[in-house]
Amino acid sequence: MINIRSDEELRKIRLVSAIAAEAMEVAHDEVRPGVATIEISDKVRRFIESRGAKAAFRGYGGFPGDICISVNEEIVHGIPKERVLNEGDIVKIDIGTYQDGFYGDVARSFPVGDISENARDLIVSTEHALYLGLAKAVAGNHVGDIGNAVQTYIEQRGYNVVRALVGHGVGRHLHEDPQIPNFGKAGNGPLLKNGMVLAVEPMVNVGTWEIKVLDDYWTAVTADGKLSAHFENTCIVRDGFPEIVTLMRGEEQWQKTIQ
Repeated sequence: MINIRSDEELRKIRLVSAIAAEAMEVAHDEVRPGVATIEISDKVRRFIESRGAKAAFRGYGGFPGDICISVNEEIVHGIPKERVLNEGDIVKIDIGTYQDGFYGDVARSFPVGDISENARDLIVSTEHALYLGLAKAVAGNHVGDIGNAVQTYIEQRGYNVVRALVGHGVGRHLHEDPQIPNFGKAGNGPLLKNGMVLAVEPMVNVGTWEIKVLDDYWTAVTADGKLSAHFENTCIVRDGFPEIVTLMRGEEQWQKTIQ
C-alpha cells in the first residue's frame, strides 16, 4: 500500500528529514584524508542524538552500524569501521533518522581531497541524475517516469544504474511502497499522488550495473571493482514540483531547478 500523508504527518517528516540533512553536513565536515569511517559515524550519531532523534540504521535488519559509509567500489551499506579515508577516494554516506514515529533518509557522495577528473564526473553526473529524477516526482506522473529520467541521462553519460537496489517510499517505516527503480519506462508503474513521500536515490557505476555483496553480508560493491556514486533525497510529492526535505545548506538552488 502506498501511503498518502496528512498535514501533521508531513510536518513530522519535514522535521526528522531536516535532522538527517543537518547530520549529513556534520559528516561532510569530517571527510578528509586520514579520518576513519567509524570516527565520522560516531560524530554523526552524537549529533543526531543531540537533536532528540535516533540513528535509524542501527539494528535495522541486523545492520551493525549507525550510518552507512561506502568507499570507492562500494556502492551502499558499507559498515563504519577503522578503515581510513585516503586522498583520491570517493566516499558515499547514507544517513537515516527516526523521531516521533517517522523517518528521514538522505545520501551524498563526497570527494576525499583531490580526486581524478573521472571520479569527479561520476559524482557530478549522479547528483544531476538525482534531480532529474526528482523533477518527475510530481502528482500525475508515474514511478517509471522517475527511473526513466535517471537511466536516460546516466546512460548518455556512459555510466550504468544499479538494478538490484532501488529507491522507496519512506514515512512510518524506513522502507515503504512504492519501490523506485533508477531505470524503466516512462508512464509505467504506480501513479504518483499529492502527499506521497519518496526517497529517490540513484546508484551509478562506472562499469557494469551488476553488484555483489561482501562476506559481511551488507556491503554491496560493483561486480567489476570499478567506482560507484550514490545520492538520495527524501521528497514530498506535490502538484507541479516536489518538495525536497533533505537539502543541505547551500543546496537550495536544486529546489529551484525542478520548479
